[in-house]
Amino acid sequence: MDATPEVTVVIPVYGSALILPRLIDRLEAALEQDPGPGGYEVIFVHDCGPDESWSIIEHLVSTRPWLRGIDLRRNAGQHNAIMAGLSIAMGRFIVTMDDDLQHAPEDIQRLLVSLRRGFDLCYAQFPKKHHSLWKRAGSRFNDLVAQWLLKKPPGLYLSPFRAFVRGVSEEVLRYCGPFVYLDGLLLQSTSRIEAIPVEHHPRLDGRSGYSLRKLVSLWLQMATSFSIVPLRLVSLAGATASCLAFLITVIVLFQKIRHPELAVGWTSLIVAVLFMGGMQLLALGAIGEYIG
Repeated sequence: MDATPEVTVVIPVYGSALILPRLIDRLEAALEQDPGPGGYEVIFVHDCGPDESWSIIEHLVSTRPWLRGIDLRRNAGQHNAIMAGLSIAMGRFIVTMDDDLQHAPEDIQRLLVSLRRGFDLCYAQFPKKHHSLWKRAGSRFNDLVAQWLLKKPPGLYLSPFRAFVRGVSEEVLRYCGPFVYLDGLLLQSTSRIEAIPVEHHPRLDGRSGYSLRKLVSLWLQMATSFSIVPLRLVSLAGATASCLAFLITVIVLFQKIRHPELAVGWTSLIVAVLFMGGMQLLALGAIGEYIG
C-alpha cells in the first residue's frame, strides 16, 4: 500500500462480528474497481462492543495490508469512534459508513465521483430506509432541528454514509470539545456540498446500537454544542419577562392606589422579584452570546 492512499474508509464497529467478513470482501471488491494512484486503506474502529468483533478485526488485519484497526477501551459512540479513525486516516478522500451493510460498499465510488468533480462533502441520500418507524420519525425530527439550528441546506439528509476531502477532515479534527456531533463540524467546514441518491439495504444481522436514549443524547449534543439558538431563546425569555414585569408593576401600583388596605410590602416584593428575574435571564443570555 502507498504511504499516501487515495481513499480511506473509516467504519465504526459495534456488535457486527458476523457481518465483518462479508463486509471486508465487498469493500475490497468495490475499492479495487478504481483504487486511484495511491491505493486505498480501510480503518475499523471497534467501539468496545458486546461480541467478538475485535478478534475478527485482528484476524482480518493480519491478512490484508491495507486494513487497520483501532480498539477503543470504552464505548464512545459512533461519532467519537469516527473521530478516532479520522485521526490516523491518510487518504486524499475519506469515506465513513456503517458496519451493517445497510450502506453498500459498491456505492463508495459514486460518492468519490462527486468529490473529484470539486465538491468537498457528499452525502448519500436514501429514498427508502429500512429502519423502524420510531427511528425514521426520530431521524426526521433531527433533520428539521438541524435545518433550524445548523442552517443545514433544506432537503439534505445528514447520512452517516458520506465522503469528504482531507482538508475538511483536518478542519474537523481541530475540534477539542468533549461532545462530538460530526455533521455539525462538517457543515461548519464547507458549503460545497452535494447529495446523491443511493439504495438503503436491510441489516444482515443483529440490531442497531442506537437506542432512543442515544438518539436523544445525540440531538442534545447538536442543540447545545453547535448552535447558540438555545442561548438566544434564554435572552428572549429574559426580555419578555422584563416587559411583563413592567406591565405587572403598573397594574399592581394601580391596585395599590385603589386598595390601600393591601398588605404592606407585597407590591414592592412582587415587582422586585419579577423585574430582577427578567434581568437575570437577559444577562445570562448576553453572557451566552459571548461564549457562543
